[in-house]
Amino acid sequence: MRDAITVAQDVLQKESAALATMAKELPADFVSAVEAILNVKGRVVISGVGKSGHIGRKIAATMASTGTPSYFVHGAEASHGDLGMVTPDDVCILISNSGETAELRDITLYTRRFNIPLIAISSKINSTLMQAADHKLNLPPVPEVCSIGKAPTTSTTLTLALGDALAVAVMEQRGFNADQFQTFHPGGKLGSQMSQVHQLMHGVDSLPIVAANDDMSEVLLTMTSKGFGVAMVVEGGKLKGLISDGDLRRNMSDLMGKTAGEIASTDPVTIQPDLLAVQALAILNERKISSLAVTDDDGVPVGIIHIHDLLRAGVV
Repeated sequence: MRDAITVAQDVLQKESAALATMAKELPADFVSAVEAILNVKGRVVISGVGKSGHIGRKIAATMASTGTPSYFVHGAEASHGDLGMVTPDDVCILISNSGETAELRDITLYTRRFNIPLIAISSKINSTLMQAADHKLNLPPVPEVCSIGKAPTTSTTLTLALGDALAVAVMEQRGFNADQFQTFHPGGKLGSQMSQVHQLMHGVDSLPIVAANDDMSEVLLTMTSKGFGVAMVVEGGKLKGLISDGDLRRNMSDLMGKTAGEIASTDPVTIQPDLLAVQALAILNERKISSLAVTDDDGVPVGIIHIHDLLRAGVV
């Protein structure tokens, strides 16, 4: 009997080799399957039974989260009314390693009856399912890695990876971007990492704005009342400088005899509203500062973001 480490290494090496094999020789219909998904007016309906069903659910979730409306229909449930969820505007992806799964018979016939594009994923090119399909995604002929060669292991790994390849290929063809991705992932750490500065910043009404000729008593009142630890020197509507706690300390000896323009740093670090929040946090950490002025393309201040805003939102 082999020890657990040896078994694990053997499984991973064999499955890795299987993936490499499929990468070198993608199914001949891969591109046409991508085009079918891109052209669909409705949704991508994925179906399978058993382990293939579990993989199908994950593929559906990945597609839905990357801009391709998709959902999973269980093969057996389809035969008992759920076929009503499938429309002629949809495209179906049916998964069966053997290509002979009895529970997929009715949904297969349904797609043929109503001319619904059918993409099949199977390791048996001559199977009933593959012969019925418009787009055949044939898995390479590699054995399952379990000790008896029966449990779905390599085949499910290959199917999952092929589903990822489909989803990402479609995603890139659509030009799906980070902003759209964040829309589908508003919760949890992933959502916070994908947030943009404009979603977390304080707006124009909260800005600690002063004029260049304001005396320092007015500047200190503004800094205290706004609570960001900085004052923004604005002339002609544009940001001309920034006064920080550090600037105050450096001019402490004759602070009250100077104006805002004389104290301000004239080349402040600024960011734009569409910057990712995680990038803003990196700038704050790199510069060892606590606030960033947010300006538009013309240098007009439109907001301010504090490191506490980012931390509260879960950006780390």
